[in-house]
Amino acid sequence: MRKRRRMRVSNASRKQVLGETVREARSLFSRMKGLLGTDGFSPGDGLWICPCKSIHSFGMRFIFDALFLGPDLKVLGKYERFRRNSISRVFWNARGVLELPAGTIGRTGTKVGDEIVFQM
Repeated sequence: MRKRRRMRVSNASRKQVLGETVREARSLFSRMKGLLGTDGFSPGDGLWICPCKSIHSFGMRFIFDALFLGPDLKVLGKYERFRRNSISRVFWNARGVLELPAGTIGRTGTKVGDEIVFQM
């Protein structure tokens, strides 16, 4: 059984930690599943879905924040408190989406254009 990688993710532009234990979803199945079937995030958790250009929250049990990142890992778009049963717009240039506990974007002051850093 393969151990899931967990990463520390920070907003380098604002010098703020976004998550201490962010996991990756890279396989087709893990990207399709995303957060479905979970009850929410613990503080410091997150999910990096890559590649990903759009998300939905049908069947979700909770709200969350989402940051769409470009190839340079700069924020292309953001959703604060992404509601249940919603669909995001398509970010054609996105490399992936970082899903975080609701309120993380506001707490950290993250804005479009900020640079995000992933550390193992």
